[in-house]
Amino acid sequence: MKKLLFVITSSMEEGGDASKSNSSNGIPGDMLEDLSSFVVEPAPQGSLLKCRITRDRKGMDRGLFPTYYLHLEKEDGKRVFLLAARKRKKSTTSNYLISTDPTDLSRSGDSFMGKLRSNLLGTQFTLFDCGANPRKGLAASDRNNARQELAAVIYETNVLGFKGPRKMTIVLPGMTVDNHRVDMQIDADGDGLLERWKVNNMEHLIQLHNKTPVWNEETQSYVLNFGGRVTHASVKNFQVVHDNDVDYIVMQFGRVAEDVFTMDFRFPMCALQAFGIALSISDVSLIYRRLRLNFMDANPFGDTIKLSQFVNYDTHHIFVCIELSSYFKNPCFQFFKFVRQLTDF
Repeated sequence: MKKLLFVITSSMEEGGDASKSNSSNGIPGDMLEDLSSFVVEPAPQGSLLKCRITRDRKGMDRGLFPTYYLHLEKEDGKRVFLLAARKRKKSTTSNYLISTDPTDLSRSGDSFMGKLRSNLLGTQFTLFDCGANPRKGLAASDRNNARQELAAVIYETNVLGFKGPRKMTIVLPGMTVDNHRVDMQIDADGDGLLERWKVNNMEHLIQLHNKTPVWNEETQSYVLNFGGRVTHASVKNFQVVHDNDVDYIVMQFGRVAEDVFTMDFRFPMCALQAFGIALSISDVSLIYRRLRLNFMDANPFGDTIKLSQFVNYDTHHIFVCIELSSYFKNPCFQFFKFVRQLTDF
């Protein structure tokens, strides 16, 4: 099991063709003057927008609640700030606030653009814009300001990599014939992106998946071609494609330094959607890293555990789903001994 785990965390390699496009970040300057509009508009067709995400973990609590900054890389080598995000502290699930102002990451700020929220297990994420929550009793006159769902991200149960590379599904609102995003404004009783995906109601929706890495016998690892944009192996590295054209890379994300990642995206994605997806993979990988360092090296159950399916730990809650090869001799004692060790991370 440890060998497979090492292979996965050391698998992704850079390549030469993932960054092909007709144009690279040839964005007119006036489009960037209004960040609030730019970050929610789909990328221009024929262009590949190259971005960089930096993670700030300095400070008393930023090990658990880092701040992420998204910059657009321009052709002249300069970078333009687009978005910032930070995980909320007092929330029962993972919840990130996203803003166009790096100094104001609050819901009440004028620069608040949206939020990314996970389910209790941290396996499904929904990205919302800055509209109001319809489930909190909007007045009839305010219903036009109800929030819209911009993306949903679903990670399969092998998210920790024990059975191979992680698998993810991304659901986006569809596009109209004039290249505008279909409205996904959900009322209090409406079905959102996740609910529609679960019942396979994909009308006016776009379903994407991460591109499956290829096993390399020579290096004994899974590899993907990132066109030179990714330089460090990481379980975070991924590419997003549509099943109808696996050569059209809609989005790719990968590590280039300890706290630096590249994020490139194309039509039909916008910057806010791509950033939200990148935040979800970072949130899941943080959980994965804790499990790898603590669970694999110090298993309180000895040989009792066959496979750990999921562990999600933060300051507010712990969820453990495990597959056992035999029953515990003392289930309560052993279970809480394991939980106590997790909380010492």
